[in-house]
Amino acid sequence: MKQLSLLFVLFIFSCQTKEKTVEKEQKKQPNILWIVTEDISPTLSFYGDKTAKTPNLDALATQSVVYDNAFTTVGVCAPSRSTIITGMYPTSIGTMHMRTAHDVFSKGKQVYKDSVNIKDISGNYIRQYSAVIPENVKCYTEYLRASGYFTTNNYKTDYQFSAPITAWDENNQKAHWRNKPKNKPFFSVFNIDVSHESFLWRNKDLPLTVNPETVPVPPYLPYNEATRNTVARHYSNVELMDKRVGKIIKELKEDGLYDNTIVFFYSDHGGPLPRQKRAIYDSGLKVPFMIKGINGKPGRTDRMISFVDLAPTMLSLAGVEPPNYMEGKAFLGEFDTEKRTHIFASSDRFDEFTDRIRAVRSKQFLYLRNDFPKLTKYKDVGYRKNIPMMPVFLQLKKENKLNEKQQIWFQTKTDEELYDVEKDPYQINNLSENPEYASVLEEMRETSKNHYADRKDFGFTPEAEMIDTMWPNNTQPTTNSVVIKKDNDKVTLSSTTKGASIAYLISDNANEKLNYDSKWQLYSTPITVEKGKTLYTVAQRIGFKQSEIVSQKAE
Repeated sequence: MKQLSLLFVLFIFSCQTKEKTVEKEQKKQPNILWIVTEDISPTLSFYGDKTAKTPNLDALATQSVVYDNAFTTVGVCAPSRSTIITGMYPTSIGTMHMRTAHDVFSKGKQVYKDSVNIKDISGNYIRQYSAVIPENVKCYTEYLRASGYFTTNNYKTDYQFSAPITAWDENNQKAHWRNKPKNKPFFSVFNIDVSHESFLWRNKDLPLTVNPETVPVPPYLPYNEATRNTVARHYSNVELMDKRVGKIIKELKEDGLYDNTIVFFYSDHGGPLPRQKRAIYDSGLKVPFMIKGINGKPGRTDRMISFVDLAPTMLSLAGVEPPNYMEGKAFLGEFDTEKRTHIFASSDRFDEFTDRIRAVRSKQFLYLRNDFPKLTKYKDVGYRKNIPMMPVFLQLKKENKLNEKQQIWFQTKTDEELYDVEKDPYQINNLSENPEYASVLEEMRETSKNHYADRKDFGFTPEAEMIDTMWPNNTQPTTNSVVIKKDNDKVTLSSTTKGASIAYLISDNANEKLNYDSKWQLYSTPITVEKGKTLYTVAQRIGFKQSEIVSQKAE
């Protein structure tokens, strides 16, 4: 496939060939919009499930390329989102446990309890923390900012670390491309939360817009009134989500930007129901995903993509070469790479329950390596038990009234699992002990081994021990303050903290009151400060506290 360009990212796909080349145009960087929803599997009409009425998504799909093999790296929010923002596997940077603290929106609460009554895999108590990731790893949006983009996030972050002050131009509930300076391309993210697991109970008093008697129920869930009502609630929430998608698209069209903006739509992981969210099967990992290109030509592709590929792909679309440390592969743009044959996923601690599972998925097979097979697949996560159908489900299990497919979730695991996802889309029939699939099992096992052979897997480090290395002496490290140096008419900024990024602001006011949402600029090259103006600057390494703000008036 030809390399894609910056400007006319022309997604021209045919039904016969799945993908055609995307033509080039030079120089100008495209506007990019992400519409990110939560907790949805590919159970939408443009994937063939007509249960929920989603006219806005349907309209977008008629002008988009729909991806039939898009996957997250973990079937739950925060580890998945840490992958998206870094282009790294959570297991490679120590962000695989759900979750580290409550840095969920914007910069986060930045409050870390030293005791949460949760134990790691070795039985040691852990604390809350902001993950300190390798010093060379940045939020990819910094590369976009340095290349000239105005970047906004509205407004969920949930990266497993507090979003650094350098990550976004705007990162709050008012963040919008409409606030950008003229003649700047934008990269804007809008997060829609109404399909999140919690809205299965938070919206319980809203009228259902989907008939519970007609909803499809997966075979691993009991077919009863409680289940049908919960499933109908989810589909009704999907309809609410679609209305919010419509509002964002309407604003884009009102601004005359729709035709020259690349629009991404996807979910952060699979569905919210039992054996979906947190699961390492397709129900938790496989997501809806589509992209409207600048010319809006529709199509479908079975190309495999992983969330680890999103960061390098955004840089590639912007004409920025992805840094070598990123583990993902650009699948569009100037630096498009070879197609994937496999995706990789992980499962570690979910809230108060710890495990370690590693997955490999090809187009036909799913392989799991269960490092603790004596543990059950089901984890008695307290948060999930708020789902209205869960008490009935657990009572049926207690009374031994579940059928064989419904009981699978509550069984202990085998050392390995293997599923033919084409014949077994719900991953019910484990083939790992079937001699007819011995060669497939060995091939997938070796693929898993090779993947982890050249990278660290932090899942093997007890979480308490990992935290000790991130936060020495049980204390969050602080970024060293910025050093300001002037050389003729240029000012250079630096921090002695390895991996720190630097933000600055130039003001007429020598007593500016600044905060996270002030109009900070990302420092990437020496700057000029006019005489009489005051330079304010601050540094932050991911996982560290930000430095004190340093100021200097130009004389």
